[in-house]
Amino acid sequence: MTTSTPTVPCRRFGRTGLNVPLLSLGGMRFQQSWSDLDWEQIPDDNQANVEALLRRTRDLGMHHIETARHYGSSERQLGRAFAVTPDPRRILQTKVPPRKDARQFEAELEESMALLGCRRIDLLAIHGINLPEHMEQATRPGGCLEVVRRWQREGHVGHVGFSTHGPADVIVAAIETDAFDYVNLHWYYIRQDNLPAIAAARRHDMGVFIISPTDKGGHLHSPSACLLELCAPLHPIVFNDLFCLAQPGVHTISVGAAHPGDLELHMQAAAQLEDAPRLLPPILQRLEREKQKRLGDEWVHSWRQGLPHWKDTPGQMNLAALLWLYNLWAGWDLDSYVQARYGLMRSDNHWFPGCNANALDESVSPESLRHALRRSPWTERILIILRQLKARFGQTGVQRLSSA
Repeated sequence: MTTSTPTVPCRRFGRTGLNVPLLSLGGMRFQQSWSDLDWEQIPDDNQANVEALLRRTRDLGMHHIETARHYGSSERQLGRAFAVTPDPRRILQTKVPPRKDARQFEAELEESMALLGCRRIDLLAIHGINLPEHMEQATRPGGCLEVVRRWQREGHVGHVGFSTHGPADVIVAAIETDAFDYVNLHWYYIRQDNLPAIAAARRHDMGVFIISPTDKGGHLHSPSACLLELCAPLHPIVFNDLFCLAQPGVHTISVGAAHPGDLELHMQAAAQLEDAPRLLPPILQRLEREKQKRLGDEWVHSWRQGLPHWKDTPGQMNLAALLWLYNLWAGWDLDSYVQARYGLMRSDNHWFPGCNANALDESVSPESLRHALRRSPWTERILIILRQLKARFGQTGVQRLSSA
């Protein structure tokens, strides 16, 4: 007697009408390189791994595949793998960044189509509406969306959405244009500030795709011992998947699998989704209690009070982001995650805006920060925290930028 392989349930992806699986295969971790390599630079075993992933996701019903023009060799490798792993249910999404010149945007879109080896993209996202000027580039007359509309009329693009690392107000503004059918955004247990954007997407009947909940959600492939203990009996990946998928308005989450074995914990989450109302509350309570025990209840509830915007802070330090990272480090021991995020912070990087604390006591004086923090009840503690962050993470340097 044989048993059938369990398949991932699907949900209606907002007004696109597409039935997408709860788990989507994200195309950022399996590729050979962050550079778009020629074929002779891609080892056979790496390409075989991509093909094995596509076969396994097909068997599991994970027929939504998501990638991007600037995910290195991802599109190139997927295009060849699609040819040998057919899936009649496959839903393909790629993402192309907005450009001031719509002709450049169209050229990159053409390149994506060629690499993917397809004549039609089911879901096309404007990749990285992080600032108001990105939205203007997409929506203005003669902008990127006019290119997309033409491609839609010609039958080469199905539905259009946008992806974002931007603040909630920028995301909501883009949603309120009603120009997009879906949105890819960050929202998971350790970062819940985009909840107003999910609510806005629900009002507009838009599909909601959660970006990178495992990696950007706390490096959950390699969780801290603290997180493992607090999330038991679930693995932190399973807990976080359930947290995301139980949120009304969320339709699918990205599974950034590097190899087929990475899928198993996510499948556990899909199988237990009906039990989320029972499984989640005790874990949520333990996580919150541990954070309050380590950081103090008053700090947990008021640390944001009186913080200036990073553009108005000496050295353009993003104090809100830095203190959030400190809370993750001190509250749950998320050292590797904090190290990676801290190293990415730069004022000229709209994916992770604002600077880290490296300039404190050098080009930025404590006195200037005290003045900037004059409305905060935590000025002196914040200065101590910034020095702790600098001492622990300040030598990591700027790591590779990821636009996931």
